[in-house]
Amino acid sequence: MCRSIKTLRPPAIPEEATEDDIRAAALQYVRKVSGFRAPAAHNREVFEHAVEAVAAATAELLAGLEVRGGAARRAG
Repeated sequence: MCRSIKTLRPPAIPEEATEDDIRAAALQYVRKVSGFRAPAAHNREVFEHAVEAVAAATAELLAGLEVRGGAARRAG
């Protein structure tokens, strides 16, 4: 997978992942899967929609994860 995507849950990061962290990871994922660093104008809308959908799914995942010895995450 893409090495630019970092782990967004403790203990990999000391604090809670920010919306910017989540969006950056989503953007890297969509870039990797689509094969485009930046979409052409005719693909921009679907590209941005995919980034938002992946970011939302990531935030939901992080919010629901339980870290051993800790409470559920509350991501942005």
